[in-house]
Amino acid sequence: MIVLDAGVLIAHLAVEDVHRDAAFEILDTEDDLLIHPLTLAEALVHPARVGTEREDLARIDSLGLLRREESVDEPVRIARLRAASSMKLPDCAVLATAESFGATLATFDRRLADVARSRGVEVVGV
Repeated sequence: MIVLDAGVLIAHLAVEDVHRDAAFEILDTEDDLLIHPLTLAEALVHPARVGTEREDLARIDSLGLLRREESVDEPVRIARLRAASSMKLPDCAVLATAESFGATLATFDRRLADVARSRGVEVVGV
């Protein structure tokens, strides 16, 4: 299982993103791909600004991604990650998800990757 950071979805949606080819390689897998609801929202911010959020949501949905359902203790785990790392909440959510599932984390964010690796999470993308 691979948990996707928003950067992978953003690169997939953007024609001229520097990470587009790498995103395609990550998405072209037989592994289950999982996203946190905050990740999906983060990936749709730019499309919402330009009025293409519904079309881009359909493009994301066509990938067949699994959507993470929040567990009872998830807000506490995310808050603890935020307090310990000072990362942004969406990054904490994606890392907490990867840890919960014992999954690989796919990201192009070097800081998130460094924190994830320091916590024993396998990382692809950077």
